[in-house]
Amino acid sequence: MKLLRYGPVGQEKPGLLDTDGNIRDLSDKVADISGAVLSDAGLATIRDLDVDALPLVEGSPRIGACVGQVGKFICIGLNYADHAAESGMELPEEPVIFFKATSAITGPDDTVEIPRNSVKTDWEVELGVVIGKEAKYVSEADALDHVAGYCVVNDLSERDFQLHRSGQWVKGKSADTFGPIGPWLVTRDEITDPQNLPMYLEVNGHRYQDGSTKTMHFDVATVISHLSQFMSLQPGDVISTGTPPGVGLGQTPEVYLKPGDVMELGIEGLGVQRQKVEASA
Repeated sequence: MKLLRYGPVGQEKPGLLDTDGNIRDLSDKVADISGAVLSDAGLATIRDLDVDALPLVEGSPRIGACVGQVGKFICIGLNYADHAAESGMELPEEPVIFFKATSAITGPDDTVEIPRNSVKTDWEVELGVVIGKEAKYVSEADALDHVAGYCVVNDLSERDFQLHRSGQWVKGKSADTFGPIGPWLVTRDEITDPQNLPMYLEVNGHRYQDGSTKTMHFDVATVISHLSQFMSLQPGDVISTGTPPGVGLGQTPEVYLKPGDVMELGIEGLGVQRQKVEASA
């Protein structure tokens, strides 16, 4: 299934994408795409619905982040060997963990704002993993059973804030609009192998990132298992699993986003995001 949330900011309703690409309203069936709805039982209840009987959403509403009420937005750094190389950093022995503020979360096609005093706002297409069942001290063998589904994430980064302003990376990762998620939450039964998904990102029609989850240093199961040794993962938590090469930081000379730029990014089977860039007010 492809689940989504649509409507004005702060007023999103739950929906489902039917086989014809139409949005069907789920608001009479579930309160949101969050919490217990993401469990195997919750998803099974939606799967058993007569889709054709659900109200058809007319027009082209705004699409919000595909998960609501996100508790934790966890990111994995330097998780692709070729991206680590372009960043001039060694591959880690264990997953590098950092957080983005949940206030950074926005819809997949919403405007991205360059924060005040930014000089190096950058892009990163990433595979997002949405937790559906609590994960605490889980094995790699059982880790994927705790996944509700997958989505596209743009892990936007301000490299000067991230790398040169002291402290944790979170400074450069958490500006408002720096976490577009969606357009859809694709349930795990539709993704046969999360380690074989082509992904790309373009700026103004130029393809900078052209990679695949095949080249992850730590695969999804390893990441979930590792995280669960240090914190419990709860339904609705989002894990952004790292980016392939081609970020602005890795270009010669370096290239960064500026007002008026347009990004397009996607992952096979998970949909496409498009964002226009503007300066923050």
